[in-house]
Amino acid sequence: MKVFLIRHGKDDESVRGGWSGSPLTEDGIVQIKELAGDLARRRESLGITRLFSSDLKRASQTAEIIAPALQLEIEYLPEFRETNNGLLAGMKNDEALIKYPGLFWSALAWDEHYPEGESPHEFYVRISKAWRDLKSTAKESGGNVILVTHGGVINVIQCIEHGIDYSNKANPFPIGNAEMIGISI
Repeated sequence: MKVFLIRHGKDDESVRGGWSGSPLTEDGIVQIKELAGDLARRRESLGITRLFSSDLKRASQTAEIIAPALQLEIEYLPEFRETNNGLLAGMKNDEALIKYPGLFWSALAWDEHYPEGESPHEFYVRISKAWRDLKSTAKESGGNVILVTHGGVINVIQCIEHGIDYSNKANPFPIGNAEMIGISI
């Protein structure tokens, strides 16, 4: 049994992501349409029975393109959102550099919060619990499932599955937009 993790398509890189409501770019839509076509061709062999997604716009748009290709309904799981970057969510990068100089995910201490957001520790705990719950749900489903989510979330999951201590200071498992990996559970 597998959980296929899909990172959303390309979004607006001129703004801070996190909990932003930024949609996919035109390039991102093209990326996901190509992935959806591939998934449709492989639908039977992949044995996917359920489709889950973060509810943030860039992930939900990705799932909305994939769902018809697999003839599945989308089940939204807000707990798989990217890091809650609080006041920086959706802020233009230039503005963020002025208002919050040096404030980047990798610069935060383990228990330091984004302004009105979460800390790396809180993010890790949230994703760890959500991942445990999803694995349990997937096993009960009796088939393979897809989770459409975000790069930071996938990094945490990969660290958990590979027995590596998670840290916001490094990204040992980078994943590109519209890429998919399978994790056996």
